[in-house]
Amino acid sequence: MRVDSAAGPLQGRTVLLTGASAGIGLAAARQLALLGAHLILVCRDAGRGEQARAAVRLAAPRAPAPDLLLADLAVQAEVHRLSDAILARYPRLDVLINNAGVLPHQLITTADGHELCWATNHLAPFILTNRLLPLLEAAGPGARVITVASEAHWIGEIEATAAARANANRSSAFTAYCDSKLANILFTKALADRLELTGITAHCLHPGIVRSNLWSHSSWLLRLLMAGAQPFARSCERAAETITYLATLPQAAQANGHYFKNKRVARVSSRAANRAEIHRLWRISVEETGVGE
Repeated sequence: MRVDSAAGPLQGRTVLLTGASAGIGLAAARQLALLGAHLILVCRDAGRGEQARAAVRLAAPRAPAPDLLLADLAVQAEVHRLSDAILARYPRLDVLINNAGVLPHQLITTADGHELCWATNHLAPFILTNRLLPLLEAAGPGARVITVASEAHWIGEIEATAAARANANRSSAFTAYCDSKLANILFTKALADRLELTGITAHCLHPGIVRSNLWSHSSWLLRLLMAGAQPFARSCERAAETITYLATLPQAAQANGHYFKNKRVARVSSRAANRAEIHRLWRISVEETGVGE
């Protein structure tokens, strides 16, 4: 992708991207910058964040210089601190991209008492999106929320309590990841319903099987399976194309609440389309975060 960023379709628009230091996030950041976006890069590590910012500047020197904000999205207090900083610094937000995600090698419980995948992959986007809605509303019709989900949602289910999600007798790190990806789709559908009259849209996507570092901390079995799948895996640049597509989609309202693969609307599991599950997920999320009521 090569576009004159000075005249790109995202010129004058502010785009916030979590998980921007590597993989799909960094590839998406480069693509969005080439289209003229003013990027807010959210990373956990300062050193890797600065490297990502430099890589984006090098890829798109004519684009506005990206901003870098640091936060550990597994910690709710950090997500709130990040939200406070964004609300204080920026008058509007055109696109919010919830990309950050983890797949650890074992079940890990955070300091807040939540399973790590659930905390990072779902509760963090839930808090951040709800907290930043005033900035999305300030951007007006066409503002959008994009969340990176996965085909792994097909075997996901939503446990009712934090204790059940962290129970090694009922879950593994991979099933916890699948559950969080189901939550991403249910969240998107719930958000689309709640924001229907605001002009803000919500979309989610499957990036494909990707040659990224997501799998580097997973179990030996998953790493072995991914090694076998490498010939069929796509590059981070190609995986990021659906993110970029949704960020620039002219008729975003027509695709509100949908799940995308390869830039097209795709089928979801019966659980992901279940209205009762959509409402139940929102209620559980409100109870566990204190936002979104």
